[in-house]
Amino acid sequence: MSEEYSISAYWSDGMNEDGLADWARRLRSRLPAKEVSLGLVFMSPKFFPHAEQVLEILRVHAQIPLLAGCSGAGLVANAEEIESAGGLVLALYSLPGAKLKGVRFTQEQVQSAGGDHFWPVETGLAKEQVNGWLAFIDPFHLDAEGWLRSWNENYPAQPVYGGLASGKFPEPVTQLYLDGEVFEDGGVAIAVGGDVTLAGVISQGCTPIGETWTLTRVEQNLIRHIGNRPAYAVLNETVQKLSPEDQRKAAGNLHIGLVVNEYLEDFHRGDFLVRNLLGGDPASGVLVVGTLPRMGQTIQFQRRDAASASEDMNELLALEKIRLAETEIYGGCLFCCNGRGKNLFGRPSHDSKLVQAHFGPTGLAGFFCNGEIGPVGDRNFVHGFTASLALFVKKSA
Repeated sequence: MSEEYSISAYWSDGMNEDGLADWARRLRSRLPAKEVSLGLVFMSPKFFPHAEQVLEILRVHAQIPLLAGCSGAGLVANAEEIESAGGLVLALYSLPGAKLKGVRFTQEQVQSAGGDHFWPVETGLAKEQVNGWLAFIDPFHLDAEGWLRSWNENYPAQPVYGGLASGKFPEPVTQLYLDGEVFEDGGVAIAVGGDVTLAGVISQGCTPIGETWTLTRVEQNLIRHIGNRPAYAVLNETVQKLSPEDQRKAAGNLHIGLVVNEYLEDFHRGDFLVRNLLGGDPASGVLVVGTLPRMGQTIQFQRRDAASASEDMNELLALEKIRLAETEIYGGCLFCCNGRGKNLFGRPSHDSKLVQAHFGPTGLAGFFCNGEIGPVGDRNFVHGFTASLALFVKKSA
């Protein structure tokens, strides 16, 4: 990432109009680019009473034509993850040739969504005009998975990165920001088009165990047979083949990974959608999972712990860096699960430091989420225990 195109900083001093205005001006002056294309802001619940005022100060003094974001119980600024934050993060991006538009949507629209053209009509954006999306969702008043299903149908194969806003637990209140407006329900999204698109990494924090299998009998969220054998027996055999140390790590940390694109020749990290393994019955041989699998779908069992999550993130970042070696990267956003950070790794700033180690020390902003949004294969999903990294990159010709 280049310091020429993006910059991010953390403000920790509370509501101080003059100080915040001066800070925003100084942040803008540090960005070498002639113009700002987009600003992203993530605020702690401490700013809830002042949010509209803060947005106006930032828009005016940092000269931001399009500003979006949401509340977060924890924040990300460059290489630092500020958990239990009391401040705000502002990032400025200059995106040459980008065509950007902010949109707002509601639960009522999600309930009405149907057909291939509903969202293009509602947003005023045809799918040909958009390369990708950033989205911020209120988790308490919008069906995020229902929204994403219809969005995937209307904007096929377009990546969506972002997260479900967080706030002051256990209060069911979050905030979403679009330009000068504050919302406490629905969602906001930024369409990224023109000469800029989105790339990224979805690290679901797991290590595959055993071999890949085919589901041969399923009913709703019940897996009865894997490879024409009782599903529980296949899982038990997989675990028994692990070393004693890996068996210890797997205890209570088992998940299932489901392939999204069956047309791939080989399956690797990033090709599986990881979902919870809720339970199993040795007598009937049934496994219960937190999704609706398909008959014939390829699966692989997964283990999630701190070491697995670190290994997964590191490997996926390294692969993405190689893939983007000849591509201009303008900046990034990082959306981390509330269950990651110090809770998972035992030390702060694990994910943000890894991102900057691979992509450079500038222009990264984000927050800790109640659910993370990102693509697996050519479809977008709501994830858990995930780090979703979005990178603004130059669109290839």
